[in-house]
Amino acid sequence: MSNQQELWTRVDGYVEEKLIPADAALAAALEANREAGLPPIDVSPAQGKLLQLLARIQGAKRILEIGTLGGYSTIWLAGALPAGGKLVTLEYEPLHARVAEQNIERAGFGDVVEIRVGLALDQLEALAEEGAEPFDLIFIDADKPNNPHYLDWALRLSRPGTVIIGDNVVRNGAVIDGQDEDARVIGTRQFFDKLASAPRVACTAIQTVGSKGYDGFMIGIVEA
Repeated sequence: MSNQQELWTRVDGYVEEKLIPADAALAAALEANREAGLPPIDVSPAQGKLLQLLARIQGAKRILEIGTLGGYSTIWLAGALPAGGKLVTLEYEPLHARVAEQNIERAGFGDVVEIRVGLALDQLEALAEEGAEPFDLIFIDADKPNNPHYLDWALRLSRPGTVIIGDNVVRNGAVIDGQDEDARVIGTRQFFDKLASAPRVACTAIQTVGSKGYDGFMIGIVEA
C-alpha cells in the first residue's frame, strides 16, 4: 500500500469512527460477502452513508439499484426509505443474489427490497413493460461497459426530479485517457458523452479518495 493510499484509508477510518455508528447488520453483510468469495468492491461505509443521505435528502420512496453484489449498498439505501417505500435491486449472478437476500433479510429489509436476478438490461426492460412507477433515485453500479445503456433505461424509468447516481466514474483517473482500451473505461467515457448530450439531466461528477482508492461519483437530476 502506498503512503498516499494509507493516508486515505486512515482518514476514512477517522470519518467512520466519528460520524458513522457501528451497525451489526452492515458488518455482518461484509463478513458474509467475504465468506462467500464475493469480490471486495462494495462501497465504503462513508460512501454508503453518502448514498443514504442523498436518498433521504431526495425524500426517495422508490429506489432502483442496478448492481446488487452482496447487498451492502442496498442496505444503506433501504435505510433511507420511509414507511411504504420500496427498493428494487438488479443482480446478474445468482450466488451474489442469494448472499444479498440473506444479508438484506438479516438487516430487516426483506419486506421492502425486491431482488431481480438476471441480465440488468433484461430486467430493466421488464420493469418498463410492467408499467413500473417512476423511481425517485436510481443508483447505477454494475458492469461499466453497459453504463450508457443503463443511463437510457434510468431516464425511461425516471420522472422530473429523479436523482441518478453513477459509481466508479473516475477509475483512478483513466477516464480522461481516450486511448485506454479497457472496456470499463470506454463504457464510462461513453456514459459521460451521453450525459453531456442529454438535455434532460443536470449533473456533475466528484472525485473521491479513501479506502476504496481513487475514483468518483456522477450525481445528476432529471429536469424534464
